[in-house]
Amino acid sequence: MALAEQTDVKMAEKLKDGAEDDLSESQISKLFVGATVFLTGGTGFLGKLLIDKLLRCCPDIKKLYLLTRPKKNKDILKRLQEQFDDALYDTLRKELPDFIEKIAIIEGDMGELNLGISDEDRTKLINEVDFIFHGAATVRFDESLQTAVNINVRGTREILNLARACKKLRAHVHISTAYSNCTRKDIDEVFYESVLPGEKLIDIVETMDEKTLNAITPGLLGDYPNTYVYTKAAAEDIVRTYSKGLPVALFRPSIVISTSKEPTTGWIDNVYGPTGVVVGAAIGLLHVLHCNPKVVADLVPGDFVVNGCLAVAWKTSKTYLGNHEEAPVDQLPVVYNYISSVEKPITWELFMKYTEVYGLDVPSTKAIWAYLLILTPSAFFYSLLAFFLHWIPAYIADAFLTIIGKKPMLVKAYTKIEKFSTVISYFALREWKFSNNNTQNLFKELCDVDKRTFNFDVSTLNWIEFYQTYVRGIRKYLLSDPLETIPQGRRKLFRLKILHYIIVTLCFLCLCKLFMFFARLIVDLI
Repeated sequence: MALAEQTDVKMAEKLKDGAEDDLSESQISKLFVGATVFLTGGTGFLGKLLIDKLLRCCPDIKKLYLLTRPKKNKDILKRLQEQFDDALYDTLRKELPDFIEKIAIIEGDMGELNLGISDEDRTKLINEVDFIFHGAATVRFDESLQTAVNINVRGTREILNLARACKKLRAHVHISTAYSNCTRKDIDEVFYESVLPGEKLIDIVETMDEKTLNAITPGLLGDYPNTYVYTKAAAEDIVRTYSKGLPVALFRPSIVISTSKEPTTGWIDNVYGPTGVVVGAAIGLLHVLHCNPKVVADLVPGDFVVNGCLAVAWKTSKTYLGNHEEAPVDQLPVVYNYISSVEKPITWELFMKYTEVYGLDVPSTKAIWAYLLILTPSAFFYSLLAFFLHWIPAYIADAFLTIIGKKPMLVKAYTKIEKFSTVISYFALREWKFSNNNTQNLFKELCDVDKRTFNFDVSTLNWIEFYQTYVRGIRKYLLSDPLETIPQGRRKLFRLKILHYIIVTLCFLCLCKLFMFFARLIVDLI
């Protein structure tokens, strides 16, 4: 039978099977019955959420392999227990007490050739794996180009080579970022030409010494703001090149923040991006941000992102025609932009307003100063305000700490804050126009059960409700400040406000006195 006829027959069979699906049960959960999944990035924020969601809502999964870097003198079972002691897994532990039996560690390293996996483990993956979720990446924006390329670009090539060898592969989801093409204003759900092909970038890194590579990094980056988005763009080029004939999809979430509803509201374990701004402002360290308050902040909840990722795997598996020898090699993977700016846009100004209003309602006992945050798009005013609100207080406080025999710390803290502000300002000053038709159509294709169980429709988000739980989650999970201490936090905030107003008043009076002194001096000279 001709290849075209075979394809038509398979498509007809799939359509028939789809028509007979029982839409009263979850089609996504059904997909993973008896399946083996290989996940990279399982110790990261999204990876942890993906593990939880897979095991809770797809309980009949056969095995979940996690790629983990080797650690000397640490037992695998102990490492697994450490990973799953997090409060994130409380619900999972109640619903599926023996869930850890479904998990196994594959020791390896994304930065190594062949992923640093042993031959025995590689054979195991090749024979058993049905689904691959590739989420591992170095997310440090100031990472050296060598490290970023080895993990983000070459690691992507290595995982795709493994995927091609897998005998039972049904779907491979590559998790990228909506900002991989941030040098463009309009970003559609398509592949774009990389400034430098991913394979060529790998060759450069492998043949140059690190000192030379660091010297030419600014020239290689061009208009890209950092090595993270630059290497994620190159990784997409690798996906396009190495995915031919494979059931691969490209998933691009925008700025990921805490969970909205599950497995618990407001859970977050990192201070990246806007969460770092909220934390810094909440404890009274961050007082000014270089940001255009009128531009859209493209934020998406972590649990919505994970639901979308699983739906993409379902769709990819559903539409895949067969093994890669039979599949058309010129068919590119489907790209899904997962963003909020199309259906539920929110500006940086509104984001900070909500976090301020609901954050001040649950102030932390860890605060060291009263809340004050100014957003300005002007580089001049940002530098001026940072000088008066960050650096002068930092040097005064450190001088005082030195005098009383304690270790100075604020100048060092503001050095880090300045570095953080530089990184986030690129995204807080600009606005992109994304399209997300593929993502919207994917949600429409889900059955009603999956629309509830694996909801990723951002149009259903209530930002007000979300930010109420977001600030509480930050307080609880990042600042380790339980909600029971809210009354103490309010009392402390009141005292800090009084102190703040006293110092501001004194500074104002000093400035007035200084102004009057110079005014009299000028009059006397005239």
